[in-house]
Amino acid sequence: MKAITFQSVETLRFEDVPDAELVDDTDVLVGVRAAGICGSDLHPYFGREVGLDVGTVMGHELLGDVIEVGSGVTGFSVGDRVVAPFTTSCGSCFFCASGLTARCLRGQLFGWVEQGQGLHGAQAELVRVPLADGTLVSVPDGLDDAVGLLAGDILSTATFGADLAGVGRGDVVAVVGCGPVGLLAIVTALDRGAARVVAVDSVPTRLETAELFGATAVSFETDDPRTVVDEATEGRGADAAIEAVGSAAATRAAADLLRPGGRLAALGVHTEAHLALSPGEMYDRNLSYAAGRCPARRYMPASLELALRNADLIASLISHRLPLSEGVEAYRRFAAREPGWNKVVLLPQA
Repeated sequence: MKAITFQSVETLRFEDVPDAELVDDTDVLVGVRAAGICGSDLHPYFGREVGLDVGTVMGHELLGDVIEVGSGVTGFSVGDRVVAPFTTSCGSCFFCASGLTARCLRGQLFGWVEQGQGLHGAQAELVRVPLADGTLVSVPDGLDDAVGLLAGDILSTATFGADLAGVGRGDVVAVVGCGPVGLLAIVTALDRGAARVVAVDSVPTRLETAELFGATAVSFETDDPRTVVDEATEGRGADAAIEAVGSAAATRAAADLLRPGGRLAALGVHTEAHLALSPGEMYDRNLSYAAGRCPARRYMPASLELALRNADLIASLISHRLPLSEGVEAYRRFAAREPGWNKVVLLPQA
């Protein structure tokens, strides 16, 4: 089968690899219809996360058709259209039962093989899905493949962010970073009843899209986001902030927009050694800070419903739908943040 594989830092390859196949009786084999390139994929791509084996199939965003079913699988049949979260989950361990599916005792991350152990990713023609009954979710009829794909990662992550930040009716919410996760955070915050969302970035096309998604967009390069927030809150500051970048500067920017007692949710994957906020500042301002890997499987049914209600809007953030064969070049352009390269979906069956 064809796949996009990791070779070294900033070097991928579109090549033939052995076909994915069933290993355990709880596996299914999925023929991939749509696989996303995610900002998190850039961490191993740029070497910010290390340890990935050469030849690992990249990607953790997956939607497709079940083409083979293990004898122990009860919830899915050949022909079902399914979407997977970025980690597998058994559905029955302590963490799955408590809703923290991303920390399943048997869970694995798609697209991470280290020292021969792990699970190959989604940017391929076929994918093995372990623990299928606890991992996969059926896709509603009529929902576009690329839109449904987002429920397995970034749409659920945005919903998780609204939860972490405690977004409620009437809140003023700041979203720092208007990439795909940040844009979807606007959708989820407004869906929770936020009175106003102030979206902060510097890329003009992202800011334009944030406006289309219902936010007040502010460029931190030309304007003062705090002034805009203060105008909406009688000078108090935002009730909640969702940071969707993954840098110390973004953490600092989000914290600076909060009122005393404000709540900061970190959705970006952070690789810096220290938090940009000191314990003393959090104490003095009564700030709450929450972070962590999204338990996407828990959120996926609700995310698919949200996707159905907002399908056209969500589809608008998908900038490119490309054959798998163009994936290596797509990574290069997405990683370079070329204008217009927002959310890329690869189509192995194209």
